Amino acid sequence: MENMVVQGFVLLDVDVVALNNAGKSTNTLNDNGVATKTIIKNGRRYVYVSGQAWRYWWREALQKNQAWKLSPITREAKIAFTNANPIEFADDDMFGYMRAATEKIKDEKGKEKSMNITVTRTSPLKNSAIVSVASTFPVENWSSMSRQEGEAVPYFKQEYSAIMKGMFSLDANMVGTFSNYNRTGYMNLSQKLREEAISKGAIEIEDPFVEKQKLIRLPKEVREKRIIDTIQALKYISGGAMQTNNMGDVTPKFIILATTNTGNHPFSHVAKSKGDRDDVACLDIEGIREVLNEYRDTFIGKVFIGKRTGFMDDHSDSLKALANEYEGLVIYGAVNEMIDAYCAQVQTQLS
Repeated sequence: MENMVVQGFVLLDVDVVALNNAGKSTNTLNDNGVATKTIIKNGRRYVYVSGQAWRYWWREALQKNQAWKLSPITREAKIAFTNANPIEFADDDMFGYMRAATEKIKDEKGKEKSMNITVTRTSPLKNSAIVSVASTFPVENWSSMSRQEGEAVPYFKQEYSAIMKGMFSLDANMVGTFSNYNRTGYMNLSQKLREEAISKGAIEIEDPFVEKQKLIRLPKEVREKRIIDTIQALKYISGGAMQTNNMGDVTPKFIILATTNTGNHPFSHVAKSKGDRDDVACLDIEGIREVLNEYRDTFIGKVFIGKRTGFMDDHSDSLKALANEYEGLVIYGAVNEMIDAYCAQVQTQLS
């Protein structure tokens, strides 16, 4: 089974936003101050959105725009878990789970008994945090909760404008493919779910990495739909804190999509700060060219690069020239057009 990994890199362009807050600000003299998430690297400050928040937006986009029925959440004491049924719920398959549960089974004499099981599923979809490309300094702005009567209640929030980068990897062979043998991290399905999967058209295949073990694989059309829905959801993804007053568009304004036969993400450093301007973001065209040369043997099919008109237009000619230079390997166009073209390629690649 050839390794098949969807690799994605995106740039967002947001203005006056507070996408992911960090609770009460400790850097203000005001009582009602809310801080946004920032991190320090090489002595410079960058704003970011946690990987968990991005996944939350993604899951919601799949529910609202791809009509996914999300796995119900159960809360017990201080823990919460999903249904852990990747056969019925695509988000359990794509985003992973861990659940300790009790399942009723019949023993050799046909008597029903309860059995404790723990099922786990490593997420096929892995993503980074979303981090500003260039150093960014949030500003503290004053707002108020006010009506016609009484005094206004002031509060303070941090806001910023930034070009932000994120990347993700999706193990296509893992989607809709499950193990259920007794080994940490490999008990994806209970016996009951294994039987349910087979009754719904799943088949057993050899595990290419564990000798004498079988995997349960859902039909190709199910796996294909889950992968394509996940990528298509990027067109519609929305989210972030304070959207009522600080609405920000978090759909990609620049995207690279490629299939590789390795798990390593090659496009992590193709955006950077501009020369000696730590606060200005730009694309690294030479960096993209270097990736295309050094990882050419790992690409399966074509590399799709999309850019929204009006965003980083000073790079448009260079990107067109890059596509011409790597004709047959690189396709360049509008963001949603490239998402559609890449999804069409996936349909030809999935075994």
